[in-house]
Amino acid sequence: MAQSEITSHFTEVNGLKIHYDEIGSGAPLIFCHGGGPGSSGLSNFSKNMRAFAGKHRVIAIDLPGYGQSTKLKIAEPLWGFYAKVLAGFIDKLGLGKADLVGNSLGGAASLKTALDFPEKVRRLVLMGPGGGYSLFEKSPSDGIRALLTFYMPPGPSIERLKNFVQYLVFDPSTITDDLLAQRLKRALDPETAEYMPLRIGPNMAPITELWRERLDQVPHETLIIWGREDRVNPMDQGLILMRQIPNARFLVMPKCGHWAQWEKADEFNRLVGDFLGN
Repeated sequence: MAQSEITSHFTEVNGLKIHYDEIGSGAPLIFCHGGGPGSSGLSNFSKNMRAFAGKHRVIAIDLPGYGQSTKLKIAEPLWGFYAKVLAGFIDKLGLGKADLVGNSLGGAASLKTALDFPEKVRRLVLMGPGGGYSLFEKSPSDGIRALLTFYMPPGPSIERLKNFVQYLVFDPSTITDDLLAQRLKRALDPETAEYMPLRIGPNMAPITELWRERLDQVPHETLIIWGREDRVNPMDQGLILMRQIPNARFLVMPKCGHWAQWEKADEFNRLVGDFLGN
């Protein structure tokens, strides 16, 4: 019988404490969250996990630096570091290989895992992934600026969090007070504030241009989803990825920002379920 409630777990990967939430049973499916202040696996994918639990072992991981996982200074290139964590996590849980569904930072981490550890990945779903290049919009975007400067003086606050979160969505009314409160609590955690990897300061992790890598060697079936009104990673970044990844299809959602899995949850769950053979 499929597990009916989301449960919280910890494991150790490469000497790091990794927290994850899971529900269901079946083919492994790992959700990888974005990199904003207060982010975690469950907060990013609370509208999605149960939709896949009937046929999948659904796992939402907290990547190091976020949620309840280890906080540390990441000195090596971030996407490669996270790829090693994800590959080790798949091994530690005995999954063999897994479908990876990644948003923003989690999308870049998922794509880099497919590049460096292709045998660990079954299929890829990427929503507005990081590491890209915009053909038509300014760089960095206003959303990225709000992210990187969140901890700068005068310091984090609910007003600053609201300002950042508005860049995640087309319709700000979809953001609940509960979500903001949860994210602010995590963002104010002293270790999170010191070591969040995407922030201006001495502990910011090195970021590489993932679009320059040999994406033509990614063999996996890939679904790229982008919100047309994405103000964090502009939608035209997806054109470069779509042209380079041999088995990629590119889907654009209108009236949708950076958080397709949140704003268009029902449509997202149906489309991704069909793609994964749900």
